[in-house]
Amino acid sequence: MDPIVVSSLRKSYGSVEAVRGVSFAVAKGSIFGLIGPDGGGKTTIMRSLVSLLSIDAGELRFMGRRVDEEPGYVRSRVGYMPQRFSLYQDLTVEENLRFFGDLFAVPRRELAQRVDRLYGFSGLAPFKARRAAALSGGMKQKLALSCMLVHAPEVIVLDEPTFGVDPVSRGEFWSILGSLRSEGTTILVSTAYMDEALLCDRVALVYKGEILASDVPSALCAGFGDDLYLAETESPHRAYDVLLASALCGECNLFGEGVHFTLASVGPDASVGIGEVERALTERGVALKSLRPIEPGLEDLFLRLMKE
Repeated sequence: MDPIVVSSLRKSYGSVEAVRGVSFAVAKGSIFGLIGPDGGGKTTIMRSLVSLLSIDAGELRFMGRRVDEEPGYVRSRVGYMPQRFSLYQDLTVEENLRFFGDLFAVPRRELAQRVDRLYGFSGLAPFKARRAAALSGGMKQKLALSCMLVHAPEVIVLDEPTFGVDPVSRGEFWSILGSLRSEGTTILVSTAYMDEALLCDRVALVYKGEILASDVPSALCAGFGDDLYLAETESPHRAYDVLLASALCGECNLFGEGVHFTLASVGPDASVGIGEVERALTERGVALKSLRPIEPGLEDLFLRLMKE
């Protein structure tokens, strides 16, 4: 039995259809990622799943139970971390942990053991007496996760938990998630960071309330299909403008290191040559560091699906 099953979920806010017939399932002991930009519907899906929003159509199941029929069961067993987790800023790290333990009625003797264990994997033990308001962004997120885990939920739902967190802290946070997965915890997480998507067992690419594609990250990337190239340059915006105007490219997208593009087709079995692209760029004053084939990433696939 999959701990999370979402079937044909629909949710509207007035005339705005935020979620449009979304379906997916999260396997036990896995990390499932909802990947996409802000406004795509990820938060609505998660808030509906943990019984904080009513839905217009479809069915949500948590640990085999219908969410709309047994919201109390869901809330007592899920670990939910919203985008803005409400830590008590005037309480210390340990006081926050004990407060959430009391909130979930964790027995005192068991709570002490759990707090010690949470210190072990979060690295927060040296800061147990520090007030939450004085913690860095990364430490606040680790404390928020620890508070959410204090009642030992089997399933956790995390809504963009690393948004605005520095890269080192993001790496530490995902290391914790990996440890939880290895212990059998089921994790549903949303993120706009494509590098984090690659750390999930399965992902769903979400855009404008729909799932564009869902699979193992490596399988999604392998399904891109066309040869992809990188024009690496210190003037990527100029290169992008030149390529768009040239009609030599099938797809053309601006990235930090340059431009990712496919070659335009000129017939049923032929396409533009890469040499023609190089000439077009150099003749228009674009200094290239390199022009080479690359492996498509999730972001390349996402951009293609969004346009389609």
